[in-house]
Amino acid sequence: MSGFCFFMASSSTAPLVELNHLTFGYGERVILDDISLSVPRGKVTALLGASGGGKTTILRLIGGQIRARSGELLFDGQDVTPMSQAQLYAARRRMGMLFQFGALFADLSVFENVAFPLREHTDLPEPLIRDIVLMKLNAVGLRGARDLMPSEVSGGMARRIALARAIALDPELVMYDEPFSGLDPISLGTAARLIRHLNDSIGMTSIVVSHELEQTFALADHVIILANGKVATQGTPDEVRKSTDPLVYQYVHALPDGPVRFDYPGVTVEQDFGPAATSSLPLKSGAST
Repeated sequence: MSGFCFFMASSSTAPLVELNHLTFGYGERVILDDISLSVPRGKVTALLGASGGGKTTILRLIGGQIRARSGELLFDGQDVTPMSQAQLYAARRRMGMLFQFGALFADLSVFENVAFPLREHTDLPEPLIRDIVLMKLNAVGLRGARDLMPSEVSGGMARRIALARAIALDPELVMYDEPFSGLDPISLGTAARLIRHLNDSIGMTSIVVSHELEQTFALADHVIILANGKVATQGTPDEVRKSTDPLVYQYVHALPDGPVRFDYPGVTVEQDFGPAATSSLPLKSGAST
């Protein structure tokens, strides 16, 4: 079958993804500051942290959509940052991505959405594409929905269709960007079970970016929490839960006060509302002095 092969899990014990002293930012704003972490092969790794902490940025760096300022980003031992477009295209064939809210093509049917990566990256005959698409849809419980349009399915179904598309090429790595966002409890539980089942049955590696702590901790083998452009902690879910680091403790237990402040940095309340701020304001007509 020219141009296509089914993925066979590697026997290597080395991490599938490694960041070594990587720095990235926009202009003067640094998002990731000399960060180092690893994603174990064949496991589900949860990437957690406050909004704006760089979680989705790491997914985009792995996929080569953006390039690091310095440091290494290794995918299966190869640095993604200096790759040519041809090398990057080949690496992306070994990755799957489930975007937030699914990102299905609105003008394509469910079947055609899942078939898209197969047609884009392979020269497989149509009968074989049909069989693969139906297999992937069957894996997520939606083989019977193949002829529907994205506008005709629920949010939870759209996420499962997007997952079928993400695994169409039997990737070694699947990245999930907020797979549970906006889902009802039943759909959320279904999505979590699917991620776990597909990871184990196909033998792939998964990275899950999420704010749903309960489901994510139950799902993950390895947890990484980012904060202030650094790795605050990483380890098994139990190890992370037991961390005494104030920032990690605040995040894991959803505390409103701690190292991560509710108020955005600014001048004091006294400076904004005190006599110095109001003395120059004009009095209303008729106001008493």
